[in-house]
Amino acid sequence: MDDELGAAYARSVASTQVIGALDGRTPDEALAAGTPPREVWAAVCEAMDVPPERRLGRDLPAPRG
Repeated sequence: MDDELGAAYARSVASTQVIGALDGRTPDEALAAGTPPREVWAAVCEAMDVPPERRLGRDLPAPRG
């Protein structure tokens, strides 16, 4: 979430944004209840209109060696 929304806004969304797809819970509440992070992220992406091409995160260089 930090990469997409920025650290401060991501923390705000995680603790305050109630999302219907998470049974009316915030992302933090859903994670605490055992919802897999991938499902939480997918729900956040839908709720925040994150474009599909940005839902997998930013590309990182392959490790050397």
